[in-house]
Amino acid sequence: MSQYDYDLLVIGAGSGGVRASRFAAQFGARVGIIEERYLGGTCVNVGCVPKKLFVFASHYRETFHVAPGYGWHAGAIKFDWQELRDNKDREIERLNQVYDKLLNTAGVEIINGTGTLIDGHTVAVGDRTYTAERILIAVGGWPWMPEVPGIEHAITSNEAFYLDSLPERIVIVGGGYIAVEFAGIFNGLGVETHLCYRGELFLRGFDEDVRTHLAQELPKKGIHLHFNTDITRIEKNADDVLTVHTDQGNTLSVGQVMYATGRKPKTDGLGLENTAVRLSDAGRIQVNEEFQTDEPSIYALGDVTGPDELTPVALAQGMALARNLFGGMNERVDYRHIPTAVFSQPPMASCGLTEEEARKECVHVDIYRGAFRPMQYTLPDLDERALVKLIVDRDTDRVLGCHMVGPEAGEIMQGLGVAMTAGATKADFDRTIGIHPTLAEEFVTLRQPVARVNE
Repeated sequence: MSQYDYDLLVIGAGSGGVRASRFAAQFGARVGIIEERYLGGTCVNVGCVPKKLFVFASHYRETFHVAPGYGWHAGAIKFDWQELRDNKDREIERLNQVYDKLLNTAGVEIINGTGTLIDGHTVAVGDRTYTAERILIAVGGWPWMPEVPGIEHAITSNEAFYLDSLPERIVIVGGGYIAVEFAGIFNGLGVETHLCYRGELFLRGFDEDVRTHLAQELPKKGIHLHFNTDITRIEKNADDVLTVHTDQGNTLSVGQVMYATGRKPKTDGLGLENTAVRLSDAGRIQVNEEFQTDEPSIYALGDVTGPDELTPVALAQGMALARNLFGGMNERVDYRHIPTAVFSQPPMASCGLTEEEARKECVHVDIYRGAFRPMQYTLPDLDERALVKLIVDRDTDRVLGCHMVGPEAGEIMQGLGVAMTAGATKADFDRTIGIHPTLAEEFVTLRQPVARVNE
């Protein structure tokens, strides 16, 4: 008989925590999972899923606009924000029930409440305590906003999903995934959208060509970009209009201000001080390759450990942890070829090294690049251009990076991610027969490099 209540006790029922708990239970472990807010975590409730639903909704405005180019003429068009929001809420509620069923079917006990570590084997939830041989921390992150006068008048993406009504004008502050994606969402839903970012160019960490290309395309959609611009204060007027003051001496009068300035690991109140768990300078839980902290019985994964704050990464980590601890395996997560997409409008996606990273890593690099107008925009005569880019190690012919901006970028990059994970070379791309006419075929028709680095 075990001296503990559980073999594994998970704090946080987000993507990584749910995956780890389900598979650990299927390997025969006694598993409990603690959740204080909602099953599925950020991704399902206030992240990837509702955001993508809003992206779908915002695309329809452009679809109606280009339809006459193909002979379709719609009548009066009306958008109902409340209807979209409520339909989204019902879908999220359905997914919460799906997660509940998945956990129960796997034999995982769901504990509702906030978990606080008492020691390396004990967690308190309310007035009860639970013990476990191993504890997994998978609490994710929470939106962070800077200390700016009037910041109390701003919202984060969490609140954006539940607005009572859409503003006529909005300022979005930030330059990462969430800021750029919500700029496209609000703009597509008919809101005059201003994106303010303190740096010279948004989406730091992505390839410079795709960042620059996207910055050229977004204004064509009507999004107002304000680079090298920071917010100094926000004032709320008597008529509830917000006046946003910038460090450039400008002001913007808007109905809403949304901050998307990053997320911080949600470790406050977790009781880490009662253990040997260490945090990095960025507040992330420090773990080794097995996701183990300095407290041997405590593990952590997902956004709370960073730096790849992506749902599929947390899922892969949760699977690996369960297999290694309870399945007798020795699995490692490969972080080198992680396909990722920004559901901007137009969308962008990447896999592998950026050109800048490749220049540092390889002696000789060939760059293949093409920019063109997607076929679906020719009849409506839309001025939107797509970009595709391949980065190749000339000495080995190995494809090091794939990048693009254009329709269905995420769907296309997923397939290219498989090829790169399998070690595809440029010769493999060249002998692959394209599907014509598609945007994806451009990746297998790039023949001549546009640049040769370190000749």
